[in-house]
Amino acid sequence: MAVVSAVSAVAHEDTRQKQPTAERTGPVWTGAWGTAVQQPVAGSEDWGPNWSRQGFADQSVRQVVRFATGGSALRIRLSNAYGTTPLRITAATVARSAGDAQVWPGTARELTFGGRQSTTIAPGRELVSDAGSLSTSPLEKLTVTLYFADRTGPASFHRFTTATSYRAAGRHLSDVAGDPFKESTNAWYFLTGVEVSGAASPRRGTVVAFGDSLIDGTGATPGADNRFTDKLAERLVAARRPLDVVNAGIGGNRILNDSPCYGDKATDRFPRDVLGRPGVRTVIIHLGANDIGAPQMGDPCMGSAPAVTAGQIIEAHKQLIRAAHAHGVKAVGATILPMKGALFPVYSEQGEKVRTSVNHWIRTSGAYDAVLDVDRALANPVDPALPRPGYVFQDGLHPNEAGFHAIASAMDLDAL
Repeated sequence: MAVVSAVSAVAHEDTRQKQPTAERTGPVWTGAWGTAVQQPVAGSEDWGPNWSRQGFADQSVRQVVRFATGGSALRIRLSNAYGTTPLRITAATVARSAGDAQVWPGTARELTFGGRQSTTIAPGRELVSDAGSLSTSPLEKLTVTLYFADRTGPASFHRFTTATSYRAAGRHLSDVAGDPFKESTNAWYFLTGVEVSGAASPRRGTVVAFGDSLIDGTGATPGADNRFTDKLAERLVAARRPLDVVNAGIGGNRILNDSPCYGDKATDRFPRDVLGRPGVRTVIIHLGANDIGAPQMGDPCMGSAPAVTAGQIIEAHKQLIRAAHAHGVKAVGATILPMKGALFPVYSEQGEKVRTSVNHWIRTSGAYDAVLDVDRALANPVDPALPRPGYVFQDGLHPNEAGFHAIASAMDLDAL
């Protein structure tokens, strides 16, 4: 295992970067992978088990991530956003994935933090590691392994993923075989980003997809990399566009209200999950479906579930657009997916009127810089309030693999 010395220590600071200029020196970073964290919550039958509430102690956690594009150096971003005590990272490594919890021999690199092997993250804060000299290529999978010698307390985490994370007792940072990692879960812990530098194109940047379960990937086959953002990244790579893609969706997320299980409301988490990342050029926003459907759901995980108006949702979208534009970020509005026919109580006639009004505004107001028409990409030609049968997951609402492919195909790459 090679040990990488500190190249640039960046901790507890605003790491946003504008597009590169002739005067800029040093590496230019973009987000090649990312996720949004939420407060610890118990596992469930629908979302699966997770380790967020108990956290970790004398354990190694190996997490698998898939890049959009590559670079000659990388660093990781870690978060203690919802921690109540300091979080000590004893050590961390990155390596090329060889499938499941295995890594390719000779590829493990130890990461440092300000030149040190370990670091501590204060409650409510995040930091990035020093640069590590592991080159990466487009659509490659890597592992990030974190070792916690001390008790972490409850973990800031991402509740639902289509990838698998692994846990082992003791210190197993550079193990090639996956044998010690006997436990697994479909969630990510503390890790919110992997960022790269060293790309040749000066036009390189990051596209962040921001929103709810449609963005997060509910309905996608676990381990198959067929979420909307995966398909979009593949299109960009095939077209030789120098853009990374970060998924900042949270299943169940709303634009107007917080939830104990589905994350802070989107207007509150937008600065951290979108604007706080380096190299962001464009954000794609799909939000409003859960605000519309919450009163019918009767889901205690929603917390407060008031009926909402189209005007309230539109005003919140305008707030996100203004925040993006103030940071030089282009905003792409994604229309709300068809909701009729879902096999759980999310649809109502009044809610459909709200959805139709919001979608009309997204398409015609000119407030967004561009539009991704998710609604029309998925709609049934016979009844546009319903999804096309071949595009819908077994719950009757979320896209399946064909549906995610249709959404990604509907995105005008020039608009990014």
